[in-house]
Amino acid sequence: MWRLPRALCVHAAKTSKLPGPWSRPAAFMSTLLINQPQYAWLKELGLREENEGVYNGSWGGRGEASVADYEETVKKAREAWKIWADIPAPKRGEIVRQIGDALREKIQVLGSLVSLEMGKILVEGVGEVQEYVDICDYAVGLSRMIGGPILPSERSGHALIEQWNPIGLVGIITAFNFPVAVYGWNNAIAMICGNVCLWKGAPTTSLISVAVTKIIAKVLEDNKLPGAICSLTCGGADIGTAMAKDERVNLLSFTGSTQVGKQVGLMVQERFGRSLLELGGNNAIIAFEDADLSLVVPSALFAAVGTAGQRCTTVRRLFIHESIHDEVVNRLKKAYAQIRVGNPWDPN
Repeated sequence: MWRLPRALCVHAAKTSKLPGPWSRPAAFMSTLLINQPQYAWLKELGLREENEGVYNGSWGGRGEASVADYEETVKKAREAWKIWADIPAPKRGEIVRQIGDALREKIQVLGSLVSLEMGKILVEGVGEVQEYVDICDYAVGLSRMIGGPILPSERSGHALIEQWNPIGLVGIITAFNFPVAVYGWNNAIAMICGNVCLWKGAPTTSLISVAVTKIIAKVLEDNKLPGAICSLTCGGADIGTAMAKDERVNLLSFTGSTQVGKQVGLMVQERFGRSLLELGGNNAIIAFEDADLSLVVPSALFAAVGTAGQRCTTVRRLFIHESIHDEVVNRLKKAYAQIRVGNPWDPN
């Protein structure tokens, strides 16, 4: 991972003791990456020196959400749900298609921000945004296939129809390692099913959450729909706890560590709520004596160092047959010697 030499931007909340809501010394502002010529593309995403991290149809004047901000956001999201759930599924799919197209138009700059903020190489940053675009395409098709069985009735001239209804408000808590894709997987599918979403991204990758939400908000507003359909509350553990305990959050999707996931699952379970948990793994590769080492070595290498080594599926253990152990180790040493640590934008 690349340790940034300067701050990319700062939260508005951190300026609360200074005169004016956005006041910073000129010397400080000049050191922000966003004010450097090579990072001018950040402004293409609607970012500035200090960014609001609360969106519920309008942007709040805070960089980090308080519990009070969260309460107001949930209220507006629930109101937006009444409108969104009433729209026919294929028309919801059309909105999701537009979101996918809007993301596609900004895919290079969004991917660059993922790489800059998270630390994965540029091609993976762009590829992650592409995953969101792809799931939007997939969801558009699904929006015309949400069905239910037609069952025979014991009454003459009657039939029974089973119809799925939107669940309501879907809370989405994402991790730093895939700050865009995981939200996309949840968001696009939830939207075509008639649900509204409340996103809490990782505090260490909050800017990409803001940038993506700005893009979605414009699509919704251009279609004269409430932006609160896709709300955002950047914050810490207090916001996550509020979401887990809130009965108004009909489904909570959490991606993160197993330790925190257990806590989230228990809090949701205590209110008889529904949760989706995608947690950390402890993955292994097993290679038998007849294994093709030309596959084993590059597979093990990428599985260990891909995404800067920060994946739930990252390989942590190798089980190698003793007859090929030494050869695998020697090849891995040579492969690792070619790995460069540094700027993730470096094409080499």
